[in-house]
Amino acid sequence: MSNAGITFDGVWKRFHRGELHDSLRDLVPALVRRITGKTRRADALAEGDFWAVRDVSFEVKPGETLGIIGGNGAGKSTTLKMLIKILRPTLGWCEVRGRVGALIEIAAGFHPDLTGRENIFLQGSIRGMSPALLKQQFDSIVEFSGIPEFIDTPIKRYSSGMNARLGFSIAAHLDPEVLIIDEVLSVGDFAFQSRAFGRIQELATSGIPVVIVSHQLDRIATLCTKAILLVSGQLAFEGKPTEAIARYTAGVSRASGATHRGPIRIDRIAADSDLPVPSGGWRMLTIDLQVNGGEFDADDAAVSVRLRSAQTGAVVFSTTTDRHDVRVAPVGTTRLQVSLQFNVAPGVYMVETGVLSIKRGVAVGDGPGLYVQVAEGPSFTGSAQLNPQMAVVPRGNAVPVA
Repeated sequence: MSNAGITFDGVWKRFHRGELHDSLRDLVPALVRRITGKTRRADALAEGDFWAVRDVSFEVKPGETLGIIGGNGAGKSTTLKMLIKILRPTLGWCEVRGRVGALIEIAAGFHPDLTGRENIFLQGSIRGMSPALLKQQFDSIVEFSGIPEFIDTPIKRYSSGMNARLGFSIAAHLDPEVLIIDEVLSVGDFAFQSRAFGRIQELATSGIPVVIVSHQLDRIATLCTKAILLVSGQLAFEGKPTEAIARYTAGVSRASGATHRGPIRIDRIAADSDLPVPSGGWRMLTIDLQVNGGEFDADDAAVSVRLRSAQTGAVVFSTTTDRHDVRVAPVGTTRLQVSLQFNVAPGVYMVETGVLSIKRGVAVGDGPGLYVQVAEGPSFTGSAQLNPQMAVVPRGNAVPVA
């Protein structure tokens, strides 16, 4: 469908905190307000009301994949529920053009007393799949789920992981014109997660409009062509996924500028390329410094460089200029060049800068940071890329084992 797409235009959504009274107690004041003409304006908040979504706009066209990120309560799930018409906007309007495939609450709707086979047809029908399409896709659904030996077993005997795998498998075999995904990128065990991610990646790159909500920031960076950051229901940023992630995990001030504290002010950090670096590849960084002469002690001040995982928040690497016998000029400006080999797993990482007191071993200033997306390199599993080299050699030439 060439007209397929998503439009979210100036949308507001209001909710009420606390307990709602019974219908009679609600009805009488409402009737009084209507008779007296004192009805509440659509954009007004009564006592206990709050805006879950406030004046949010975005558009997703064919071939685009939009990631929506933000903390708990930011309005992400409310936005998706309005897209799939579970909720209606209080103000503004939203439109989804085309047949929607929604990977939301994937195991919901299963009947515990029915077998997996019977639930495939039940769930598929609920999701709008025709009986003919279900029969055609049945074998693929079962094979993808990885539980063919249990397909004629009642669902109530399934583990939660088996439920999730079957639910995802059904949803992943829809033939949508628009795809909406909410927090299903970590379903099942590690092996099934890889298959699930591959299927979502296939759908996301098929040319249809896609919206993804996930806390797995590396997946957002890999799958999405653009991203928005929601903060307290408002659109805080829209742009490149890595930039949205930077705003989310580090905060606007941290991502965009330096913190002027300590003997050295770090004004800027830049990379030699904005493109993803392959796992095991190199990236050149440039760091511009300004020395505060009155506080500067060349034997005590060092610049630190840290690499932090955007997914886990853990620091995976850290070093300082004094460890490499690099000294900052005592006056004026200094430009450092730092080359890093990203021997890490694919994902999104933040390069953070700071100022360290060598004598005290404590941080005395912060600087700006930038995000680097690490793409697939030589295939491996784990957290470190050791750039393995393998070859078959004649037995007589093999290195003896000690």
